[in-house]
Amino acid sequence: MKKNLLEEFADSVIKEKDKLLEFWLENSIDAKNGGFYGEADGGQVNLEADKALILNSRILWSFASAYREDKDPEYLEMAERAYEYLLKNFEDHQYGGFYWLLNYKGEVVEAKKQIYGQAFCIYALSEYYQAAEKEEALKKAVDLFALVENKSYDPEYEGYFEALSRDWSPAADMSLSEKDMNVAKSMNTHLHILEAYTNLYRVWPDPELKQKLEELIKVTINKIVDQNEYHFKLFFDQDWSSKSDIISYGHDIEGSWLIYEAAEVLGEQVLLEITEDYALKMAAAVLENGTAADGSIYYEKEGDHLDRDRHWWPQAEAVVGFINAYQLSGEEKFIQAAVKSWQYIIENLIDHQNGGWYWLVDDQGVPSQKAKINSWKSPYHNSRACYEIINRMRNILS
Repeated sequence: MKKNLLEEFADSVIKEKDKLLEFWLENSIDAKNGGFYGEADGGQVNLEADKALILNSRILWSFASAYREDKDPEYLEMAERAYEYLLKNFEDHQYGGFYWLLNYKGEVVEAKKQIYGQAFCIYALSEYYQAAEKEEALKKAVDLFALVENKSYDPEYEGYFEALSRDWSPAADMSLSEKDMNVAKSMNTHLHILEAYTNLYRVWPDPELKQKLEELIKVTINKIVDQNEYHFKLFFDQDWSSKSDIISYGHDIEGSWLIYEAAEVLGEQVLLEITEDYALKMAAAVLENGTAADGSIYYEKEGDHLDRDRHWWPQAEAVVGFINAYQLSGEEKFIQAAVKSWQYIIENLIDHQNGGWYWLVDDQGVPSQKAKINSWKSPYHNSRACYEIINRMRNILS
């Protein structure tokens, strides 16, 4: 593509990144009860919505990352607010780890230890340590790594169990959300342990962590990726027997760059070559099978049924995944797909009048009215995408 078009693309991302973070600064802070609203959409706030670990930890990661990149003191303040609320309200000081859900007052609603949530805390704490140089945050991340390995790791088949009870005893219901299966293991949890361990290894290159991260990359490639179609399988029994035929295009394109990033941070040449091959095959499969003519990414496919909704986060991850594939291969089709995906976001997913990104846009182009701030809607996917795009485009343009 012409250099001026790529420069315009990068400039557009920089502008949107600033607006996106501003939306969260202006609309998410719960000044009365502490922390952040559990549900809000611009001026409309559900004051009594529950507060989720996943939202708080993702806000912590997002604004720690933003401060590390831009050095805006407002971003550091936001990260500090998330960090303090996490330790004061979500941390289980008796059994260790972090609660899954609180009410709006900060009281525990769901005490189980969802490993997906613990992973995001490791991810966020290690990022906050990089941003604020707070030794306590690194110690919390390292202690939580040890706890996850001690309580959740499966020494028989490798990988990690989905969830445990508050005291780390077995849990009857291990499902991550209402739409997820109650199974021993899932792609989603393992993908986010992978990114968490990758981030922790950046600041704490411990030999045990290195071994665990290397093993996790291999588990992802050998157990979770379908070796014929190059997409993730989603749900598993303990022995990695697949329990579902759902294809999640957003996770596939996100995973394509995260597995390569993990190998890159480890610095293992053989793993780098293997993950490069998988990253390119997974990105190509999403481009061929999961991408609409307008550049957007379909949500998922189950059997013959294609869910044509365009959720916000797969679109963000698609831009990064396609740029990563272009950087690895030099194939023009990938950078064209990235630019087209971003154009779709600008034209369809961003609420230019009220700020923020819609939850989804349906196949007819109608945006969802679901709150732009909720348990699963944070600035993590899209702010991360913006910084990834900006930094990668600088490298490409230089």
